[in-house]
Amino acid sequence: MSQEPFNTDIEHDGAALMPQNGDKSKDGRKKVLVVGAGAAGMSTAYHLSEHPDKFDVTLIDAVDYCGGQAFSIPIDKERHGASWCNQGVQGGSYIFHHTVTMFSRQGYHADPCNLHVSFGKDETFWNNVFPTQLLVRHEKEVRRLTTVLKFMRWFEIFFALLPLKLVFKLFLFSEEFTNTIALPMTALFLGTGNATPEVPAIMFERLCTSPTYGMWYPSDRNTVISNKPPMIVFPKFSEFYETWRKDLVSRGVTVRLSTELTEIVQRNKKGVVVKLKPRTPMPDHHNPNGGDPDAPVGEEKYDELVLCCLADTAKKVLGKTASWKEKKVLGSAKFSDDITITHNDSDYMKKHYENFYRDDLAVADINGTDQSDRLAFAKTEYRPMYYIKMYPEDKSKLEMCFDCTNYQSQFPEKVPFEQHVFQTIYLNKDRDSKLWTDNEIAEDKIIRKDWWHQLCHSYTHYLFVIPWMMFLNAKNHTRFAASWTLVNAHEVAVMSGIAAAVDLGANYPEDLENDKFAFLCFRLYYLLTYGKWYRRHFTSKKYLKSQTTESQAAADGKSWATGLYGSVYKGPGVSEVERSAWREDIKKGSSTGNLS
Repeated sequence: MSQEPFNTDIEHDGAALMPQNGDKSKDGRKKVLVVGAGAAGMSTAYHLSEHPDKFDVTLIDAVDYCGGQAFSIPIDKERHGASWCNQGVQGGSYIFHHTVTMFSRQGYHADPCNLHVSFGKDETFWNNVFPTQLLVRHEKEVRRLTTVLKFMRWFEIFFALLPLKLVFKLFLFSEEFTNTIALPMTALFLGTGNATPEVPAIMFERLCTSPTYGMWYPSDRNTVISNKPPMIVFPKFSEFYETWRKDLVSRGVTVRLSTELTEIVQRNKKGVVVKLKPRTPMPDHHNPNGGDPDAPVGEEKYDELVLCCLADTAKKVLGKTASWKEKKVLGSAKFSDDITITHNDSDYMKKHYENFYRDDLAVADINGTDQSDRLAFAKTEYRPMYYIKMYPEDKSKLEMCFDCTNYQSQFPEKVPFEQHVFQTIYLNKDRDSKLWTDNEIAEDKIIRKDWWHQLCHSYTHYLFVIPWMMFLNAKNHTRFAASWTLVNAHEVAVMSGIAAAVDLGANYPEDLENDKFAFLCFRLYYLLTYGKWYRRHFTSKKYLKSQTTESQAAADGKSWATGLYGSVYKGPGVSEVERSAWREDIKKGSSTGNLS
């Protein structure tokens, strides 16, 4: 293979493919190739760039933008009240300390909201804002669920990895209760989709029993859930990631977009040799898989490799260099092909989901407990953001949807329902596309279609993938960083990038080490995926004795950790005002005032 440099210009500081180089930079720094410019890759590159004297970092991605599955799309401002909409990743929890800290570092913030959900349709409809007839029909099982959750918590080790559907059968819950109540509660927050019946039961149990990250904590003996979980809504991701990219470049990171890793040729004590090829940037920056088959391929050499891509992609590019352990572990991760349709078809939403308070389905009393206050609130304030629909033909299979107008904070507070923006997600094409109703969305109401290759959170993932990552990481100069290394969440992706950087020799940030909840989460993640317990540095007795005064970073980090065990982030990464993005965007001219 020729090792001559290529002359193809790549946008966004993406240099042309380079000729094969030596083991290390001429100045002795370790050369690190980070593959994938999503949350994990950006996080890896950022934390390595904190040590410019130690690392020479190159970040590549086959597409022409940074952010991976997190990006923004343009929409009609005059019709919808906002000029953009986040796609792929929309929001998270106050426990996402690493994510919101990075927002703050780049000059952005998330906005708060209280989550409203809508599960089912007509006789299977229920939600977290007001009780419905479905809960009355299953009132005995609803009461029993609280007891079962306590039992599962006590004997967690026995139930941890059992499939959720099996556990509900063992405790004799009806199929309708399992499919219409338990599965949607789990699928919603973890994005487990149609793999939800096979997710480990501990996920459902912890969502209801954990006082720190339990979305549905505490469970309600009468109505299953009655809280409106405090959530955060992310800023405009395309702008955030572009700002982050520019920051990396200013720190000396070489960012090469539209550059695809085709094969890893060598991984041994001499280093890592990879084959790369340039990609042709598409107008929307989303370069298709398998494009540019005739593009010239060149070899480059690095000291270390961080693969921030999906497990099946990592296995593919490792090729002949993959060890039997890597083939076995990475090959055990299961994925499905899903499609998100962003649209404005309010008729479709009315047909398939419950979007408003329904007096005929509402219940004022359950088990002798008065619910009239909740009903009074719901009549005027119920605004569902997350939806789950169970397919009538098979209620264990789900369709998911977001009302972006109700959820995302750049939209006005008041917009006619007919002008709302929705994102409907159809899951597992190969197995379940026969159930899909995507053909019912009016073509003229479709804004955009996006295909995803998504992780299936089956219990097998937690038996055959997660426990074995520590035996793959840091072997053959290779590390893996991505959300699939634990659970599909933006916070995990960011944390995995920090872990890869730390394992290569970077320091965990001083402010986050003083944020006790963030630090604990990181140490546990690092222990799980690398088999190492990260030792204190900035909070060690030795370091503190060497300091005459407390640093600003330490003071900041301590102040961020509030609430139980410090789990609730409170700092510049999250606004204290709902829809502050809307108010800011009105001033910029990218959002309108109320439309109704």
